[in-house]
Amino acid sequence: MKSSKENDIDSKLINMVSALKLSGKALKGLEWLLANEEVQSSQEYANTVSIIRLGFNDHGPVHMRMVARNAVLMLDLLKQAGINTSLEEDGCGDFEDSLLAVIISSMLHDIGMGMGRQEHEVNSTILSMPIIEKLLADVYHADIYKRMMLRAISLEGIRGHMGNISISSLEAGVVQIADGCDMTKGRARIPIAIAAASKTGHIHQYSASSIEEVRIYTGSEKPIRIDVHMSSEVGLFQVEEVLLTKIATSTAKGYIELYAMVNNNIEKRYL
Repeated sequence: MKSSKENDIDSKLINMVSALKLSGKALKGLEWLLANEEVQSSQEYANTVSIIRLGFNDHGPVHMRMVARNAVLMLDLLKQAGINTSLEEDGCGDFEDSLLAVIISSMLHDIGMGMGRQEHEVNSTILSMPIIEKLLADVYHADIYKRMMLRAISLEGIRGHMGNISISSLEAGVVQIADGCDMTKGRARIPIAIAAASKTGHIHQYSASSIEEVRIYTGSEKPIRIDVHMSSEVGLFQVEEVLLTKIATSTAKGYIELYAMVNNNIEKRYL
């Protein structure tokens, strides 16, 4: 059963995509993913392994929805700035195709955590394949080219979200940054609460616990501005070791302004 927080994010995601007034394919794909029991169960089990067995932060339904929300927001900001997606530049798809691809990648990128942390991005592509094929068959029906194209670019977003391989599409780069932006204190609350003793990796949890808010909106110099508000300087670890690392290898790097603020004091600009 979905939590109230998941239902709340679902409503916001549906409203965001509906407001774009597209043909309906991206909205249909999003609603398919949000209603699919196989997707929900895969996300929930990934979170069980991540939090209870491994002691990591949230890698479950809420996190994957938040990444989808971030990705939709960033892709829309790029569109408003007149930036074409890779599918548009390649002449083989439109903005809505790209939007659905980043939604698929975001909603499935961490289900491989159910098999463990190591190479979870690779395992996520394996576990996602049959889900993606069912979704695309439902949304694109007989258009085999678009189904194969979207399968490939969605899997690129999943495989590349850790920032440890070279990616070529703007869509995958957006997912990579969208993942890094979900680092507020809510992600670390549960593992910190249940931990009996400090473990390797807890610096990520404690640094994340100081992140109060991550805001994504139109930049003054570039299409996307990201502001990270934190309660203490320990949060800078999260910005510099997680988010900035992902932005540095992303195909969307050139479109990002990044700022960090401690207790709303003087802001520090990274990009």
